[in-house]
Amino acid sequence: MARGHPVLTGLECFVCAGNPDAKRLYDDLLSNYNKLVRPVVNVTDALTVKIKLKLSQLIDVNLKNQIMTTNLWVEQTWYDYKLKWEPKEYGGVEMLHVPSDHIWRPDIVLYNNADGNFEVTLATKATLNYTGRVEWRPPAIYKSSCEIDVEYFPFDEQTCVMKFGSWTYDGFQGNRPVAGQQ
Repeated sequence: MARGHPVLTGLECFVCAGNPDAKRLYDDLLSNYNKLVRPVVNVTDALTVKIKLKLSQLIDVNLKNQIMTTNLWVEQTWYDYKLKWEPKEYGGVEMLHVPSDHIWRPDIVLYNNADGNFEVTLATKATLNYTGRVEWRPPAIYKSSCEIDVEYFPFDEQTCVMKFGSWTYDGFQGNRPVAGQQ
């Protein structure tokens, strides 16, 4: 047992040291960053947010209440001009993982939710690319309303639509979900 401790301690020190270039980049990017301001140059500019849904699990289909429960990964991608950098100025760092609650995030919600929980609740890390591209892939469990017709049971087929969009912004201001939006 005692032999394992020096190796573990050495590993911990290595992880603690981290990458000084990445730390400097993080500090430089976020020192004056305001996560409450939509990342556009002009306030009239639209911001495109691409969305892909990846079904991890179909948890339940409640026929009586017409509710579908799913476990999804809500992949969201957008560009934030304030999060661009030159990799050569930061030791070649081209990508940075940051807590998503430290940056602006789109307020994409499930409009046809059935339980009052409109948004993603787990703030996972976001991936920043030196080009300004931001990727955020939080998991979410959604309960959505779904019209279910069992006239031909057990041979019926169901189509359940999930409607996503921005809670705050209209299509002219941004958060336009353009890929896999339903």
